[in-house]
Amino acid sequence: MSLTTVAGGFIFLLLLFSSGAVAIGFSLEDEKAQIERFQQYLRIQTAHPNPDYAGAVSFLSSQARSIGLKILTLEFTPGKPLLLLSWAGTDPSLPSILLNSHLDSVPADSSHWIHPPFSAYRDSDGRIFARGTQDDKSIAIQYLEALRNLKGRRFSPLRSIHVSLVPDEEIGGADGNEKFVASKEFRMLNVGFVLDEGQASPTDEFRVFYADRLPWSLIVNAVGAPGHGSKMYDGSAAENLMECVEAIVRFRDSQFDLVKAGIRAGSEVISVNPVYLKAGTPTPTLTQKGPSRDVTGRPLVTPTNASNPWWSIFKQAISASGGKLGKPEILSSTTDARFMRQMGIPTLGFSPMANTPVLLHDHNEFLKDTVFLNGIKVYENLISALSSFDSDVGV
Repeated sequence: MSLTTVAGGFIFLLLLFSSGAVAIGFSLEDEKAQIERFQQYLRIQTAHPNPDYAGAVSFLSSQARSIGLKILTLEFTPGKPLLLLSWAGTDPSLPSILLNSHLDSVPADSSHWIHPPFSAYRDSDGRIFARGTQDDKSIAIQYLEALRNLKGRRFSPLRSIHVSLVPDEEIGGADGNEKFVASKEFRMLNVGFVLDEGQASPTDEFRVFYADRLPWSLIVNAVGAPGHGSKMYDGSAAENLMECVEAIVRFRDSQFDLVKAGIRAGSEVISVNPVYLKAGTPTPTLTQKGPSRDVTGRPLVTPTNASNPWWSIFKQAISASGGKLGKPEILSSTTDARFMRQMGIPTLGFSPMANTPVLLHDHNEFLKDTVFLNGIKVYENLISALSSFDSDVGV
């Protein structure tokens, strides 16, 4: 059947809107053990569509147990466990610190990888190849290794520290973090500040994200007269649809011109991308939506200025670890951080991966061992500084 015989059609578009103490060094034995634990986690196949959540939770629970953390497994949806680890502070009445990471990964086509994507192969340059090295199994292990080191130094946090290891972030988080932040278990944590995942930086500056872009989905339906493919007539569904597509392309070009000219970052424009086209009788389409403001009516952004005392602590801790911060950014996509921000909780997206190509969701994803090890030291500084913040500031 030719397109001219079709009575109706629609185009599905995705629009993304801008929402507006140095740690001690490690011994060679310590570094070897830390890298091996990272590799063990990477080898657990947590890619969709069938992530091994049970295997991941079992491994991470064993690591938490060896550190002396309190362990709680929650399951808001059957078969999708959420692991919550805790270290009580000396003043648990103060709002706590939450470190978030997701258990799941996107699929990996092994035919496009130079090493099997779940082998965690480490080459002679120290590059560890595996799905999830950057997104974001590295930060889960870095959290735990930093806590292990702080425990070993007999550090005593003022504020309670929690680590949430959640399912389903890569498929929207509806059965993971979204249900977690709405739960009584989350409310009992009295969270005052959250660190979640960020992205690698090709430069020597760490990237930090104060907001995620908001995904909006637009479905355009076009209708028109059906007819035999050999007949010439006006007003077909495809003709009517093309008028809309041409207008969309013109708008997209105007936004892209701002990026090409250096006027706006890619995350600061509306990126309109046709992602689905269907001709014929439409069926119900699932679209992901989210609010643009938090529970108090404020935009979903975490201030990166003097109005946010957590920002000052964060910056000082990065400096103390010998790191440099780039200009705060809006993340070009979405993460679980948006659910925390929806609750009005200051949340920063951060992954300590400087001088590293951005390879999340890409073939041959890797992270260098030296970058991984340095990230542990960075988190030691961050966790110790944030959990020692002596103020009753909260959400």
